[in-house]
Amino acid sequence: MKNTEIIKMLFSSFNNNDEKAFMLAAEEFIQREKRLKHNVVAKDLEQVLYSTNFANQNKRFKSSVPIPRDNDKGFPLLEIHQNEEDFHKLILSQTGKEQLEQIIKEYKDSDILASYNLKHKNKILFCGKPGTGKTFSAKLLSSVFHLPLVYIRFDAIISSYLGETAGNLRKVFDFIENGEWIILFDEVDIIGKNRDDSNEHGEIKRVVNNFLQMLDSYNGKNILIAATNHQSILDSAIWRRFDEVIYYNLPTKALRKQLIIQYLRPIKREKDINIELIADKTNNLSPSDIKMIVEDAMKIVILADRAMITENDLLISVKKFQLREKVRNNNIK
Repeated sequence: MKNTEIIKMLFSSFNNNDEKAFMLAAEEFIQREKRLKHNVVAKDLEQVLYSTNFANQNKRFKSSVPIPRDNDKGFPLLEIHQNEEDFHKLILSQTGKEQLEQIIKEYKDSDILASYNLKHKNKILFCGKPGTGKTFSAKLLSSVFHLPLVYIRFDAIISSYLGETAGNLRKVFDFIENGEWIILFDEVDIIGKNRDDSNEHGEIKRVVNNFLQMLDSYNGKNILIAATNHQSILDSAIWRRFDEVIYYNLPTKALRKQLIIQYLRPIKREKDINIELIADKTNNLSPSDIKMIVEDAMKIVILADRAMITENDLLISVKKFQLREKVRNNNIK
């Protein structure tokens, strides 16, 4: 079939609102591009095609495959989310951002790498303190690639019947083979603890072994991310399973200023707000902490029916957060 005929079919099916015919014509066009060795174009077209609403319903994953559940309590072992985040919203160290950009480039050009017998990075470890952007980065990758994010629920994977935990892991890995996704194993340290830890009993060590084996045997195209706030307790063998490790630092003063300005965008602010001062006051805080402070100040202004946020509003919210931290750390005098 010639390109002109396929294009006519695309226009006709679109005009008739015939989604099935449109998909068939679009897939035929993509296959033709592949036969012509236009692999990069074909890949880009696939990503655009399968990000449409009706494609999401029947192409991204097999709808006949139910979300796996824990046999013990029936909890779902994972969640599936669609994301529409802007990559430019990511405020991260230059090194971390460059690492993420490299992952994106490799995935998009995986066909080119394959022609050199090279594989794109698809097993990534995110580590660092809570609230520093690990989960948000996974959402961004989901958005960039127009792929659903599979969020793995480790709290459900750990069964009250320890013998079931390995079975739950197997269910998860079997499921992710049935579609194209960005996969996030959050708080991987729960099952990735050091096997030499004398406080851990034999069953947990067997679970770690099973997880390592499943990581080894996983050869899918999907990007599999593991995130942890406690990288120091991970088993040394876990580290060797990942192609890339990205460390999320607490933001520098320059990054804190960017974060404050970004979070203030939804509201008008007085011109004389000293962003430098607010950045100093939020030293050693995570992006998540800073967002909480700014949003608290915004709520004060909105509920008071005021037109603009002031420096004092932000300072009040900073003090409230500092008090909260003292309570959390049992440091009230």
